[in-house]
Amino acid sequence: MAYPPYMSHDTGQESIGGEGFLIAVGVFLGTHENRFDAKGRVSIPAGFRTVLRDQQTEGNALMILRPSHTLPCIEAWPATAFARLTEPLDRLDMFSDEHDDLAAALYADAYPMDPDREGRIILPDFLREHAGLSGSPLVSFMGLGRIFQIWEPEAARLRRADARQKSRRVSIPAAGHAAAGRGESTP
Repeated sequence: MAYPPYMSHDTGQESIGGEGFLIAVGVFLGTHENRFDAKGRVSIPAGFRTVLRDQQTEGNALMILRPSHTLPCIEAWPATAFARLTEPLDRLDMFSDEHDDLAAALYADAYPMDPDREGRIILPDFLREHAGLSGSPLVSFMGLGRIFQIWEPEAARLRRADARQKSRRVSIPAAGHAAAGRGESTP
């Protein structure tokens, strides 16, 4: 069976799906829309909560929310993935400007978050403003594999349309072929 350039048949990960089509388990998939309630709470999609709980380690928040560096949305990171994101900071001189700038960008606006029993969270005002959600009754949750993003619904629709258009020029190399595609040798 031929696969589109963005899909590899051999993922090397635990997966589910029918013949010839595999979906990795433990990733955030799809776009879901929910409504803020009267108290300003919004429910994280059930499937996203399942992925978060599966990745949660004892003593850590379920997720870390932070403003995107480049887009008007909120990034939601499982705490373990956020820890991996920030590991390279340890390799920088902790008294350097580079370390200070990156640490401020990654940590100063990051919020650990645990939903209530019904899966609801209250987004900090700063993050709501960053994502254009201050006056919006609706929220879009957009799965991006290892993280998800929280958007104002119309902005999410435009982002997905833009990403689909741009992705037509991009392909993902099959497992084990990434280095070969750059002229490097593979082990």
